[in-house]
Amino acid sequence: MNYVANPIAIAIFLAFVGFVLGISFYFARKAKSAEGYFAAGGTIHWFVNGVAFAGDYLSAASFLGICGLIATMGYDGFLYSIGYLAGWIVALFVVAEPMKRLGKYTFTDALDSKFNSKGIQLMAAISTLAVSMFYLIPQMVGAGVLVTPLLGLPHWIGVCMVGAIVITIVATAGMTSTTYVQFLKGGLLIIFSTVLSIAVLNKGLSTEPRPETFNPRTIEASSVTAAATAEYLDQTFVKVVEDGVANWWIALEGGKLLEAQSKTETADGAVLYNGAPKEENKFKSVGLVTKLPDGQTETGKVGVFKYFSTIQESEVVRYPKSKVAKFDDGSDHVKVFCPEATDGAELMIPGQKFKLKSGIGKLNFISLMLALFFGTASLPHVLIRYYTVPSQRDARKSTIVAIAGIGFFYVLTLFMGLGAMTLGVIDVESGNMSAPLLAKAFSLVLFSIISAIAFATVLGTVSGLIVATSGAIAHDLMDNYMGIKMTDNQKVLAGKIAAFVVGIIAICLGIAFKGMNVAFLVGWAFAVAASANLPSIIMLLFWKKTTAKGIAWSIGVGMVSALGIILTSPSMFGQYGLDPASAIHSLDNPGIISIPLSFITLVVASLMTQKDNEGLKYVG
Repeated sequence: MNYVANPIAIAIFLAFVGFVLGISFYFARKAKSAEGYFAAGGTIHWFVNGVAFAGDYLSAASFLGICGLIATMGYDGFLYSIGYLAGWIVALFVVAEPMKRLGKYTFTDALDSKFNSKGIQLMAAISTLAVSMFYLIPQMVGAGVLVTPLLGLPHWIGVCMVGAIVITIVATAGMTSTTYVQFLKGGLLIIFSTVLSIAVLNKGLSTEPRPETFNPRTIEASSVTAAATAEYLDQTFVKVVEDGVANWWIALEGGKLLEAQSKTETADGAVLYNGAPKEENKFKSVGLVTKLPDGQTETGKVGVFKYFSTIQESEVVRYPKSKVAKFDDGSDHVKVFCPEATDGAELMIPGQKFKLKSGIGKLNFISLMLALFFGTASLPHVLIRYYTVPSQRDARKSTIVAIAGIGFFYVLTLFMGLGAMTLGVIDVESGNMSAPLLAKAFSLVLFSIISAIAFATVLGTVSGLIVATSGAIAHDLMDNYMGIKMTDNQKVLAGKIAAFVVGIIAICLGIAFKGMNVAFLVGWAFAVAASANLPSIIMLLFWKKTTAKGIAWSIGVGMVSALGIILTSPSMFGQYGLDPASAIHSLDNPGIISIPLSFITLVVASLMTQKDNEGLKYVG
């Protein structure tokens, strides 16, 4: 894609960033104590906290990743929305009030409330760091994705920019400013996503692509002279040179060629899009409806249910996959993005991403759903939000507000994702940009506002994650585990230094994981959280025989097993530059193995160490 910065977009973006920083400096004076810095002094109103919950949770994965997955994979992308929302039921009925009752600053406080165990303090702090790091990666990737079209800057600059701003937010005012940043962007994200969804329904569906949309063409193979061909994954690519410019086509049955999008790097390091330099803008956004029911060419304005039923009876051309080929004339590898015509009925049911007909496909799907359902109530940066309200009742009420806001937003992701799919605005290089580019199709101002809000979304979520990690380092590891007794001011200073270090690490990870779908990456964070943290929380509350050693071992085994499966998965092999088929196993999501293993470890270790519980009071 050829993104060109616009003065209006830059002005709106800078205004948002300036306002966010203004909030941070305003609340800095209220963050002098450790309680004020790590938990906002427990003074946040339940409604503000509920919207902040939504703002914290509706991260880059929700707005960028899920919309991108729906735009390229249809209903399968919406399954992430269902999983994310369902997890809040566990948070509401199981976790909300006990977390407020048992904890003070961090997730570790609650687990260690009756044990005062060095093992729990160490393992829970490490788990907080591991989960937060995995969650930070997609947020930073999302930041880089947004800055490219908004400001015309490279991905790495966007990652560095969000890192610098977030470090400033956390280092100045901690949880108080983080809460109000999340409250602001959560409310704005829901409002403007509603506006964008209404615009999609008013536009309706059409078989006439927008002028700037790349519309695949089919020609007779006999009418061109093929300069070279390549075979890859049972697909024949043909390179056709016209007036010195190379274009790549896909050979179809019947002697026809279908025009594809392609990106290649020349020997001198220049990147060509459809055989031409980037500035010629031959590499355009894609996605279009090729057939509507009853021979229509345009529906006009449609209602909610009519929109879905019409798509179900239509045909849509998508670009869900890319393939890499080396041509037989010795030219360099070229990445070819292949158009794929799909019946609307197939898009509205599972099957495009999750191959449920295969055994490993079913395991991956079940594993992902387990992680999403149980991970929400186990995320450290979500759990610490319960310490920002005055009472247990407020914790429950804020959770209800969060469920309402989050649930409504996830319904909107369907309209935004399908709108991007059918209106020809998908960037085949980055499905993460589907929602912002959809907004750009309607209005540059709407695009600028949506992108700025999405950037604020990243800022708020990253701020919450860094507060959680700084609390784990300063409060859990240094103060509790190591016994380094600090005054309130010293603890706050240690938290700020930790925030700076974690922010730098997050920047490096965001650059390293460029290009991966952010919702997919967040699924990994949920899997680690569900494996390491949830069994301990559940068993501490509902099983009287739970011991400190059982909790510590459960966290360790759940975390290590989840990370081990992830790091040896096919997706990570691709990230390493290796053939995914050579991975030692076929499981991309670890939850189906690591979550039960963590529960079993806790039960066995607790039964073996029952003497440790003598004299302790049950807290469930």
